[in-house]
Amino acid sequence: MASLNVYSVLVVLFLTCGALMATKENDQIIKENNCENKMGLPCVLEAFPSIFNTGSISNKCCGELVVLGKVCHSTLVKRTLENPLFKDLNPVTIIARSIQTWNNCLALIDSPSPSA
Repeated sequence: MASLNVYSVLVVLFLTCGALMATKENDQIIKENNCENKMGLPCVLEAFPSIFNTGSISNKCCGELVVLGKVCHSTLVKRTLENPLFKDLNPVTIIARSIQTWNNCLALIDSPSPSA
């Protein structure tokens, strides 16, 4: 019985340390890439619901998202999922929406604009 308690404590310790390391790693990536300053607040407020809820993102904000870059985009989504406020969200669903939003914006920005 005592070994079960020790095992439980070790599992909790491992999970806690892993979560802290992931948060620090994400924070370091965000800081090194200046991620939080590459996208304007209006576009952040528009992109967030398209990933974490349901919504759409305008062409202008798609452009800002693509300039933000895939590394920043992915890392910011992962860091948001680490926030206890979002613990009830399904990470698989959110990451799928994140990838879909990224791919849609990338395709939109990469596609040639119709000639006038």
